[in-house]
Amino acid sequence: MKLVHELELSFSASCERNDFRLVHYSIQGNHAHLIVEADNENALGRGMKALGARLARAVNRIFRRAGPVLVDRYHLHVLRTPREVRHALAYVLLNARKHAARAGRALSRALAIDPASSGRWFEGWRRPVAGPVPADGTPVALPRSWLLRVGCKRRPLERRWDPPLNRCVAAE
Repeated sequence: MKLVHELELSFSASCERNDFRLVHYSIQGNHAHLIVEADNENALGRGMKALGARLARAVNRIFRRAGPVLVDRYHLHVLRTPREVRHALAYVLLNARKHAARAGRALSRALAIDPASSGRWFEGWRRPVAGPVPADGTPVALPRSWLLRVGCKRRPLERRWDPPLNRCVAAE
């Protein structure tokens, strides 16, 4: 959890730029899923490079090491419809549930939201999130696009203890 906290501090310092915004994330053991908004391809490239550098510095700080952290570039998929955005949000925010099921274990019911994701800041859950939201800055920016502000929320997402989602997760 110390790594997640450090990454969230880094994200909060850089989640919103004029032309690039980190809107949602999920941190996994060896990769991260991000939903970002960018005004154009150049803004996307610069924003992802900045996020990658911050991520590497945070990981190196926590593990008291130096050197590169990221071995691959990012996989880009442009989201074009409310349904695609909703599926991407479900995939990112509910990713821990999928990984736990794949490993043959259940997630603790005490965790209403994956603590290594931006689910605590997501306002589109079917049931409101209980519990405090950390006060040391928001690691995600408010979305500006209609798709992320309005379109994807026409049908709320269910959390892991609600009825399962309709097969809306894509392959990694």
